[in-house]
Amino acid sequence: MQGSRALRWNHGCSPSSRPRQPHLRRACGVAGAQTEDKDSLQILVEPEADSLPLMETNTYKASESWDYVLVADRRTRRNQQFLENLKKKGFRYEVKEDQDKVFFGIRAGSQIFDLYCALLLETEGPAPKPSAGVRGLSVGEQGVPEAKPKEVMAKQTPIPPTTRIRIVNFILKSKTAAGDTFKDLVKDRVFETKFPLHKGEADLKMKWARWRNMFREQPIDDIRYYFGEKVALYFTWLGWYTFMLVPAAVVGLTVFLSGFALFDASQISKEICEAHDIFLCPRGDHSRRYQRLSDTCTFAKLTHLFDNEGTVLFAIFMALWATVFLELWKRKRAQVVLHWDLYGWDEDQEEMALGLINFSDYKLQPHQHSYLRSSIILILSLFMICLMIGMAHVLVVYRILASALFSNSALPFLEEQVTTAVVVTGALVHYVTILIMTKINKQVALKLCDFEKPRTFSERESKFTIKFFTLQFFAHFSSLFYIAFILGRINGHPGKSVRLAGLWRLEECHPSGCMMDLFVQMAIIMGLKQTLSNCVEYLHPWLVHKCRSIRGRESWDPELREWQHNYRLNCVYAFSLFNEFMEMMIQYGFTTIFVAAFPLAPLLALFSNLVEIRLDAIKMVRLQRRLVPRKAKDIGTWLQVLETIGVLAVIANGMVIAFTSEFIPRVVYKYRYGPCRQGAHPGVDCLTGYVNHSLSVFHTKDFQDPVRTGGSENVTECRYRDYRDAEGYAVSQQFWVLLAVRLAFLILFEHVALCIKLVAAWFVPDVPQSVKNRVLEEKYQRLCEKYQTFQEKHRKFQEYQRLQEKMCSSPKTTAV
Repeated sequence: MQGSRALRWNHGCSPSSRPRQPHLRRACGVAGAQTEDKDSLQILVEPEADSLPLMETNTYKASESWDYVLVADRRTRRNQQFLENLKKKGFRYEVKEDQDKVFFGIRAGSQIFDLYCALLLETEGPAPKPSAGVRGLSVGEQGVPEAKPKEVMAKQTPIPPTTRIRIVNFILKSKTAAGDTFKDLVKDRVFETKFPLHKGEADLKMKWARWRNMFREQPIDDIRYYFGEKVALYFTWLGWYTFMLVPAAVVGLTVFLSGFALFDASQISKEICEAHDIFLCPRGDHSRRYQRLSDTCTFAKLTHLFDNEGTVLFAIFMALWATVFLELWKRKRAQVVLHWDLYGWDEDQEEMALGLINFSDYKLQPHQHSYLRSSIILILSLFMICLMIGMAHVLVVYRILASALFSNSALPFLEEQVTTAVVVTGALVHYVTILIMTKINKQVALKLCDFEKPRTFSERESKFTIKFFTLQFFAHFSSLFYIAFILGRINGHPGKSVRLAGLWRLEECHPSGCMMDLFVQMAIIMGLKQTLSNCVEYLHPWLVHKCRSIRGRESWDPELREWQHNYRLNCVYAFSLFNEFMEMMIQYGFTTIFVAAFPLAPLLALFSNLVEIRLDAIKMVRLQRRLVPRKAKDIGTWLQVLETIGVLAVIANGMVIAFTSEFIPRVVYKYRYGPCRQGAHPGVDCLTGYVNHSLSVFHTKDFQDPVRTGGSENVTECRYRDYRDAEGYAVSQQFWVLLAVRLAFLILFEHVALCIKLVAAWFVPDVPQSVKNRVLEEKYQRLCEKYQTFQEKHRKFQEYQRLQEKMCSSPKTTAV
């Protein structure tokens, strides 16, 4: 053969090697029934002495018959030993070589899957079409499938490719007789990699993995058939999340646009724009210039777009939305899982079954807990959290130094817009910090999981999820919490400012308020994550695949050429799908936690998700090797993460409205200090005089360095945002009144929002009644079958007793 050499071995394919128990064949369906099918097997006998006599050929094409492909740089004794161990377990394999690599195609014998079906007493048919229902299931009322006995389904459905790949992958990852795992062999350069083959994905490419199908419904059943339940549930959840973002995006956009209706009508904006004789105190050490309050007119109008009366209603709406979204998702999941006949599936049972298939002397791994290990992990996790918070302080230091640098800049724009430049560059630095800390956090979380020694891979994934998300949450949101609740509140007052290391004055909020800082920070970080990150996520695997395809040489052998094509695709890892989930969880956090300061977050998330669905589909089908299918009946720990984010969103939005926005000061002024405190007056706006009331007075003679503070104007007093007395500069009575009202509002808002969440969770059942009734009918059907079996046995036993009594009571005859 030119360009490649092929060697074939076969083992365990003879009909005699199959289990003969009738219940095993019945449980395995066609996989067991093919034993008697004369057309499914052909025995080829070669005359050469070095040829092995048995070769299984199916009605599939040759390229479809391999479950996995192993790749090595060369053939060695150790990889030959590994393959021989697989051969003893019932595998057959084929070796092909090109100019650079050695490829080993492997296929598991049918007795492995017969044993799998016998242990779990279940069958898994190919995914149904949405219009036809699951094969072996009839669709009942409200679209809920009616189950047929599994013995009937078993005779109709073969072992699907996802199950084959999952079982083979489990066996390949297990330890060999020599004590090595495949991962150890990769480290020792015995093998380079392993992967299942992409086969039969043309339909998914046409219907799903194309940009033009962005607004088409996802073929979830086809995704499940090709990638397994875990991936299918991810895309089901992502599609449902995207669908539920539509009302949130519409309401958020309405709240934002409602500010335009009051863009010029706001009394506060009018007063700021007309305040030509009010000067603001210098905000930095390097630009000691008095700024007219009217210079902030544009920013005041922009702030009113997202800091208005509709913000409170939108925050309450989002708390209700998050609850309804989760409750409706639980209902959706229950319907989908019942549709797949996985409602009662047990993950632990499957793990044990796979262990027994691989090792006949498999020993159960009990649950363990070590308080010492847990204490160490807790301490290390707290240390990492403190490090994340420390990174937020590093950003604070950057903003302070950048403010000093930009104040002395030769560029007029930077000198005039110091605060805006600091906020924008600070957000960019924060984004870069997130990218760096993400890689560090992942390694730390993996090390902590390995130290904890989880029992199974699923348990390891769950623990890793909690640790990694916790670290990522602080990495993404620590600086936002600083801006929302600390920035500008510990600075002191003009003439007596708090300084960093006694040198640099702490940064203050934007002249129009801290909501502007928070809005800009959210917009930049979320915008970059939704655009730049998605571009990198798509372009990086696309460029890698193109480069590898250009450098590689294709074989003339069609089968080897297909193996080479799969080898040149991008690698996938155990946590490849985990990364997609994590990306969505962080986005969900941005969409809900600070939505009061950024009502456009749901709209950006909606547009991003429409792209994300097709981007992930194209990556998985066209640019990456095939993911190892995993079975699942829910999204696991991610559901608890979503519920936690929902609670944090209520707390954070309540604090933003109470302490960051101007909503509470406006309301207090309106009903306690304003012209409407004793009743509304026609033609008088109740917020008249609010700007003058909210700015404290500072006498310029009290500056410690009046020469540096001097300007072209003869200014005797300046104003600053705070509630302090004009003499002595102590906090005023208004400050304490506002603080009390803020705390009261926060408690009231959180209790009302949480009560709404609880009522919504109670009002919307987690599982639809149709699903509960279907499960109840299945239980009743099984009990009826057991009852009928018992009655039949009891009837036969009674007949036997009557026959015995009749024989005993009949007269005995004696022979004469």
